[in-house]
Amino acid sequence: MRLSRYFLPILKENPREAEIVSHRLMLRAGMIRQQSAGIFSLLPLGLKVLGKVNTIIREEQNRAGAIEILMPTIQSADLWRESGRYDDYGKEMLRIKDRHERDMLYGPTNEEMVTDIFRSYVRSYKDLPLNLYHIQWKFRDEVRPRFGVMRGREFLMKD
Repeated sequence: MRLSRYFLPILKENPREAEIVSHRLMLRAGMIRQQSAGIFSLLPLGLKVLGKVNTIIREEQNRAGAIEILMPTIQSADLWRESGRYDDYGKEMLRIKDRHERDMLYGPTNEEMVTDIFRSYVRSYKDLPLNLYHIQWKFRDEVRPRFGVMRGREFLMKD
């Protein structure tokens, strides 16, 4: 595709809301668009960069013998209560109820879920070592989301 036809909304001025250099550069380069506090849209260039970073991470994890899995974004509160972190996590955890009024949450991290997977399938030391990794969107209701994508409310994380 010709650059003249590419969607690349470059800004000439530094946005006032951008407090750190990386945030300013990403906005000015047309990589992201801030939708609200801590919530960003990835524009074509930003999505392309994210894809390349993901490729590098996957290649390195695979080279180290890790196996990729994908765990759900929405998680049952039961696992979090069992670990004792449901209440400890505080207001940063986005909590919801399903149609049956069961407590659910948007996963701020996946330690509880991967621990449950290991608990279900690892029966003996002979099943080890087992090196799993996971790349998924996470959600945290940050008190004061700032610093661009570095402290956003929605972000892609490798567990």
